Amino acid sequence: MSIIETDRLELSEFSLNDAPFILEMLNDPVWLQFIGDRGVKTLDDARDYIVNKLQKSFKELGFGMLIVKLKDGGISIGTCGLLKRDYLEDLDLGFAFLPEFRGKGYAYEAASATIEYGKKNLGLKHILAFTDVDNSASINLVKKLGLEFERLMDFPDDDAEIQLYGGDI
Repeated sequence: MSIIETDRLELSEFSLNDAPFILEMLNDPVWLQFIGDRGVKTLDDARDYIVNKLQKSFKELGFGMLIVKLKDGGISIGTCGLLKRDYLEDLDLGFAFLPEFRGKGYAYEAASATIEYGKKNLGLKHILAFTDVDNSASINLVKKLGLEFERLMDFPDDDAEIQLYGGDI
């Protein structure tokens, strides 16, 4: 069942049937470069990731990352959602799309709808997003969403320097 719908997309919770997509997504070179290796190398790893990361967030918090599918054909194209991190005061927006679906406006469409969902359903007043300093595509997207640079920060348990963006919604 969809949680969020747009003109072209459906965003819903992950199920174990999405394991092949997770395996592909988490091993995409851009994911590995800018988000990091999550150690998902097999379908069993992908199912474990779905249960212990993606579904766990919904059980504990009532929100999390969603799978993004095209309404036309039901093809899984990416992930977008809201995350609560211990080291950030507000929720942050996360997103990633498979290579063949980048540059088509899907990320903006999914992210805009996710922010609106957070505002209406979770009462969010401020949203964050962060990106690797070298990830120009993500930087452009968060700016297009109306978020502004807040500060540089070090990512916990990683040596990557990231840019934190935020905005009132």
